[in-house]
Amino acid sequence: MTPSDKSERLPLPLQAPVQIYQFHVLLLTISPAIWRRFLIRSDSTIADLHHILQILMGWSDEHLHQFTIHGKHYGVEHPGGIYFSTDPKKIYLCDFNFRLKERFLYEYDFNDYWQLQIRLEQILPLDPNKTYPFCITGARKTPPEDCGGPERFMEQEVKMELALWDKKFRLAEIMSALLPTIYDETTSIQAAVDPVRVELTAILQDLEEAKFNRFTINQRLKLYASGEVDWRWKELEKEKPKPFKKSIRTKKATK
Repeated sequence: MTPSDKSERLPLPLQAPVQIYQFHVLLLTISPAIWRRFLIRSDSTIADLHHILQILMGWSDEHLHQFTIHGKHYGVEHPGGIYFSTDPKKIYLCDFNFRLKERFLYEYDFNDYWQLQIRLEQILPLDPNKTYPFCITGARKTPPEDCGGPERFMEQEVKMELALWDKKFRLAEIMSALLPTIYDETTSIQAAVDPVRVELTAILQDLEEAKFNRFTINQRLKLYASGEVDWRWKELEKEKPKPFKKSIRTKKATK
Protein backbone atom coordinates (compact mmCIF):
# COMPACT_ATOMS: atom_id res chain seq x y z
CA MET A 1 0.00 0.00 0.00
CA THR A 2 1.10 3.54 -0.59
CA PRO A 3 0.96 5.61 2.64
CA SER A 4 2.86 5.43 5.87
CA ASP A 5 -0.28 4.96 7.99
CA LYS A 6 -1.34 1.56 6.59
CA SER A 7 -2.44 0.31 10.00
CA GLU A 8 -5.24 2.92 10.13
CA ARG A 9 -6.82 1.83 6.83
CA LEU A 10 -9.94 -0.21 6.29
CA PRO A 11 -9.54 -3.22 3.96
CA LEU A 12 -10.80 -2.89 0.40
CA PRO A 13 -13.50 -5.27 -0.78
CA LEU A 14 -11.92 -8.44 -2.12
CA GLN A 15 -13.82 -8.17 -5.41
CA ALA A 16 -12.29 -4.78 -6.25
CA PRO A 17 -8.95 -5.24 -8.07
CA VAL A 18 -6.43 -2.47 -7.68
CA GLN A 19 -6.18 -0.30 -10.77
CA ILE A 20 -3.98 2.63 -11.71
CA TYR A 21 -5.46 6.07 -12.31
CA GLN A 22 -3.69 8.48 -14.61
CA PHE A 23 -4.56 11.99 -13.52
CA HIS A 24 -3.83 15.34 -15.15
CA VAL A 25 -3.44 18.27 -12.72
CA LEU A 26 -3.79 21.84 -13.95
CA LEU A 27 -3.15 24.94 -11.83
CA LEU A 28 -6.04 27.21 -12.75
CA THR A 29 -5.86 30.93 -13.70
CA ILE A 30 -2.14 30.72 -14.52
CA SER A 31 -0.68 31.34 -17.98
CA PRO A 32 1.44 29.78 -19.42
CA ALA A 33 -0.03 26.59 -17.96
CA ILE A 34 1.51 24.83 -14.99
CA TRP A 35 0.50 21.16 -14.97
CA ARG A 36 1.45 17.63 -13.91
CA ARG A 37 0.53 14.14 -15.08
CA PHE A 38 0.88 11.28 -12.61
CA LEU A 39 -0.08 7.69 -11.79
CA ILE A 40 -1.69 6.63 -8.51
CA ARG A 41 -3.22 3.41 -7.19
CA SER A 42 -7.00 3.21 -6.92
CA ASP A 43 -6.65 2.03 -3.31
CA SER A 44 -4.96 5.30 -2.34
CA THR A 45 -6.90 7.47 0.09
CA ILE A 46 -7.93 11.11 0.07
CA ALA A 47 -5.12 11.69 2.59
CA ASP A 48 -2.67 10.07 0.18
CA LEU A 49 -3.87 12.21 -2.71
CA HIS A 50 -3.50 15.37 -0.63
CA HIS A 51 0.11 14.56 0.27
CA ILE A 52 0.91 13.48 -3.30
CA LEU A 53 -0.41 16.75 -4.72
CA GLN A 54 1.75 18.66 -2.24
CA ILE A 55 4.79 16.74 -3.51
CA LEU A 56 3.86 17.21 -7.17
CA MET A 57 3.48 20.96 -6.72
CA GLY A 58 6.47 21.43 -4.43
CA TRP A 59 4.38 22.84 -1.58
CA SER A 60 4.93 22.22 2.14
CA ASP A 61 1.36 21.66 3.46
CA GLU A 62 1.54 24.78 5.64
CA HIS A 63 -1.94 26.01 4.69
CA LEU A 64 -5.52 24.74 4.71
CA HIS A 65 -6.94 22.80 1.77
CA GLN A 66 -10.02 20.95 0.60
CA PHE A 67 -11.17 18.67 -2.21
CA THR A 68 -14.57 19.11 -3.81
CA ILE A 69 -15.71 15.79 -5.28
CA HIS A 70 -19.29 15.10 -6.38
CA GLY A 71 -20.40 18.21 -4.50
CA LYS A 72 -18.90 17.21 -1.16
CA HIS A 73 -15.78 18.48 0.63
CA TYR A 74 -12.95 16.21 1.74
CA GLY A 75 -9.52 16.78 3.23
CA VAL A 76 -7.04 16.31 6.06
CA GLU A 77 -7.98 18.35 9.11
CA HIS A 78 -5.60 20.83 10.73
CA PRO A 79 -6.05 22.23 14.26
CA GLY A 80 -8.34 25.24 14.06
CA GLY A 81 -9.02 24.60 10.38
CA ILE A 82 -11.81 23.19 8.24
CA TYR A 83 -13.91 20.38 9.71
CA PHE A 84 -14.52 17.36 7.43
CA SER A 85 -17.23 14.84 8.21
CA THR A 86 -15.25 11.89 6.82
CA ASP A 87 -11.92 10.32 7.75
CA PRO A 88 -9.53 10.98 4.82
CA LYS A 89 -7.54 7.85 5.66
CA LYS A 90 -10.62 5.68 5.11
CA ILE A 91 -11.96 7.18 1.87
CA TYR A 92 -10.43 5.46 -1.17
CA LEU A 93 -10.21 6.92 -4.65
CA CYS A 94 -11.98 3.86 -6.04
CA ASP A 95 -14.98 4.70 -3.80
CA PHE A 96 -15.83 7.61 -6.12
CA ASN A 97 -16.23 5.46 -9.26
CA PHE A 98 -14.67 8.18 -11.38
CA ARG A 99 -15.53 8.24 -15.08
CA LEU A 100 -12.92 8.95 -17.74
CA LYS A 101 -12.43 12.69 -18.22
CA GLU A 102 -14.24 13.43 -14.95
CA ARG A 103 -12.86 16.43 -13.07
CA PHE A 104 -12.75 17.54 -9.47
CA LEU A 105 -11.17 20.40 -7.54
CA TYR A 106 -8.40 20.75 -4.97
CA GLU A 107 -8.04 24.13 -3.27
CA TYR A 108 -4.97 25.11 -1.25
CA ASP A 109 -4.11 28.19 0.82
CA PHE A 110 -7.27 30.27 1.01
CA ASN A 111 -5.26 33.50 1.13
CA ASP A 112 -3.25 32.97 -2.05
CA TYR A 113 -6.09 30.70 -3.24
CA TRP A 114 -4.55 28.07 -5.49
CA GLN A 115 -6.98 25.85 -7.41
CA LEU A 116 -5.94 22.55 -8.96
CA GLN A 117 -8.25 20.95 -11.51
CA ILE A 118 -7.72 17.18 -11.43
CA ARG A 119 -8.93 15.15 -14.43
CA LEU A 120 -8.97 11.37 -14.84
CA GLU A 121 -7.30 10.59 -18.18
CA GLN A 122 -6.90 6.80 -18.10
CA ILE A 123 -7.59 3.73 -15.97
CA LEU A 124 -4.69 1.30 -16.34
CA PRO A 125 -3.88 -2.18 -15.03
CA LEU A 126 -1.59 -2.42 -12.03
CA ASP A 127 2.03 -3.24 -12.92
CA PRO A 128 3.48 -5.07 -9.88
CA ASN A 129 7.01 -4.20 -11.02
CA LYS A 130 6.43 -0.44 -10.74
CA THR A 131 6.27 1.87 -7.75
CA TYR A 132 3.27 4.16 -7.35
CA PRO A 133 2.64 7.07 -7.20
CA PHE A 134 4.78 8.23 -10.10
CA CYS A 135 5.01 11.55 -11.95
CA ILE A 136 5.06 11.00 -15.71
CA THR A 137 5.63 14.54 -16.88
CA GLY A 138 4.69 18.16 -16.29
CA ALA A 139 5.45 21.73 -17.21
CA ARG A 140 6.87 24.71 -15.34
CA LYS A 141 7.84 25.14 -11.74
CA THR A 142 5.03 25.75 -9.24
CA PRO A 143 4.52 29.14 -7.55
CA PRO A 144 6.25 29.32 -4.16
CA GLU A 145 4.30 29.41 -0.92
CA ASP A 146 2.92 32.80 0.18
CA CYS A 147 3.80 34.62 -3.04
CA GLY A 148 0.46 36.46 -3.16
CA GLY A 149 -1.70 34.30 -5.41
CA PRO A 150 -2.08 33.81 -9.18
CA GLU A 151 -2.18 37.48 -10.24
CA ARG A 152 0.79 38.47 -8.08
CA PHE A 153 2.71 35.38 -9.19
CA MET A 154 2.23 36.21 -12.88
CA GLU A 155 3.46 39.76 -12.26
CA GLN A 156 6.56 38.34 -10.61
CA GLU A 157 6.93 35.84 -13.43
CA VAL A 158 7.32 38.63 -15.99
CA LYS A 159 10.22 40.09 -13.99
CA MET A 160 11.78 36.67 -13.42
CA GLU A 161 11.43 35.78 -17.09
CA LEU A 162 13.21 38.99 -18.11
CA ALA A 163 15.98 38.22 -15.60
CA LEU A 164 16.32 34.70 -17.01
CA TRP A 165 16.55 36.07 -20.54
CA ASP A 166 19.36 38.36 -19.37
CA LYS A 167 21.15 35.32 -17.98
CA LYS A 168 20.60 33.40 -21.24
CA PHE A 169 22.06 36.27 -23.26
CA ARG A 170 25.04 36.45 -20.89
CA LEU A 171 25.47 32.69 -21.25
CA ALA A 172 25.49 33.07 -25.03
CA GLU A 173 28.15 35.79 -24.74
CA ILE A 174 30.33 33.56 -22.57
CA MET A 175 29.98 30.59 -24.89
CA SER A 176 30.75 32.76 -27.93
CA ALA A 177 33.92 33.96 -26.23
CA LEU A 178 34.91 30.38 -25.40
CA LEU A 179 34.17 29.00 -28.85
CA PRO A 180 37.51 30.03 -30.43
CA THR A 181 39.41 28.04 -27.80
CA ILE A 182 37.94 24.83 -29.18
CA TYR A 183 39.95 25.34 -32.34
CA ASP A 184 43.00 26.86 -30.69
CA GLU A 185 45.54 24.15 -29.90
CA THR A 186 47.58 26.52 -27.74
CA THR A 187 44.78 27.22 -25.25
CA SER A 188 43.02 24.60 -23.14
CA ILE A 189 39.26 24.81 -22.61
CA GLN A 190 39.84 24.69 -18.85
CA ALA A 191 42.12 27.74 -18.94
CA ALA A 192 39.54 29.64 -20.97
CA VAL A 193 36.65 28.70 -18.66
CA ASP A 194 38.38 29.43 -15.33
CA PRO A 195 37.93 33.25 -15.39
CA VAL A 196 34.14 32.93 -15.85
CA ARG A 197 33.57 29.65 -13.99
CA VAL A 198 31.79 31.20 -10.97
CA GLU A 199 29.51 33.34 -13.10
CA LEU A 200 28.81 30.49 -15.50
CA THR A 201 27.96 28.10 -12.64
CA ALA A 202 25.58 30.65 -11.07
CA ILE A 203 23.79 31.25 -14.38
CA LEU A 204 23.35 27.54 -15.07
CA GLN A 205 22.09 26.97 -11.53
CA ASP A 206 19.51 29.76 -11.85
CA LEU A 207 18.29 28.39 -15.18
CA GLU A 208 18.06 24.87 -13.74
CA GLU A 209 16.10 26.00 -10.65
CA ALA A 210 13.51 27.66 -12.87
CA LYS A 211 12.61 24.31 -14.45
CA PHE A 212 10.07 21.67 -13.46
CA ASN A 213 12.14 18.91 -11.80
CA ARG A 214 10.51 15.51 -12.30
CA PHE A 215 13.55 13.70 -10.87
CA THR A 216 13.19 15.35 -7.44
CA ILE A 217 9.42 14.90 -7.42
CA ASN A 218 9.72 11.17 -8.07
CA GLN A 219 12.37 10.82 -5.37
CA ARG A 220 9.93 12.28 -2.84
CA LEU A 221 7.05 10.19 -4.18
CA LYS A 222 9.19 7.08 -3.79
CA LEU A 223 9.97 8.04 -0.18
CA TYR A 224 6.27 8.54 0.48
CA ALA A 225 5.37 5.20 -1.11
CA SER A 226 7.96 3.42 1.03
CA GLY A 227 6.44 4.82 4.23
CA GLU A 228 9.34 7.16 5.06
CA VAL A 229 8.12 9.65 7.68
CA ASP A 230 10.65 12.32 6.63
CA TRP A 231 9.63 12.50 2.96
CA ARG A 232 8.84 16.23 3.40
CA TRP A 233 12.26 17.43 4.49
CA LYS A 234 14.78 14.66 3.77
CA GLU A 235 17.78 15.86 1.75
CA LEU A 236 17.63 14.30 -1.70
CA GLU A 237 20.46 13.44 -4.03
CA LYS A 238 20.68 15.70 -7.04
CA GLU A 239 20.12 14.49 -10.54
CA LYS A 240 23.43 13.48 -12.07
CA PRO A 241 24.33 15.76 -14.97
CA LYS A 242 24.99 14.29 -18.36
CA PRO A 243 28.69 13.62 -18.95
CA PHE A 244 30.53 16.54 -20.55
CA LYS A 245 32.63 15.74 -23.56
CA LYS A 246 36.03 17.18 -22.78
CA SER A 247 37.26 16.97 -26.32
CA ILE A 248 35.03 18.20 -29.12
CA ARG A 249 37.53 17.44 -31.82
CA THR A 250 40.56 15.25 -32.11
CA LYS A 251 43.77 17.16 -32.54
CA LYS A 252 46.12 16.05 -35.25
CA ALA A 253 49.08 14.11 -33.97
CA THR A 254 52.32 16.05 -34.17
CA LYS A 255 54.92 14.53 -36.40
